[in-house]
Amino acid sequence: MPKLSNVCSHVRSKNAGPFWITVDLFFPDAGAFAHYSNAPSLTGSAIAAVFGVDPVSMKRFEVTHLSVLKFSYPRATPQGGTVERDMHGGQQYVRLLDVEL
Repeated sequence: MPKLSNVCSHVRSKNAGPFWITVDLFFPDAGAFAHYSNAPSLTGSAIAAVFGVDPVSMKRFEVTHLSVLKFSYPRATPQGGTVERDMHGGQQYVRLLDVEL
């Protein structure tokens, strides 16, 4: 099974305000997006499990004209809090790189 890091041309995470993180999966073309975007490992609940968040709070967006799949989830603590480990949310995507599709 291919891994997400081998299929996507780019994977990134970032803040979506001080209370949310967004992860973007950029597929190289429409064919790859159509083939992989509905993989069982890319459901909202599967991604919620990877990040340890309530599946009900996970948001999943398909941007088909850009071949992008986006996931947004609430941060465990607000951005800039005393236990902040990733102020800009830029390292959260790493957890997805080895997800098998």
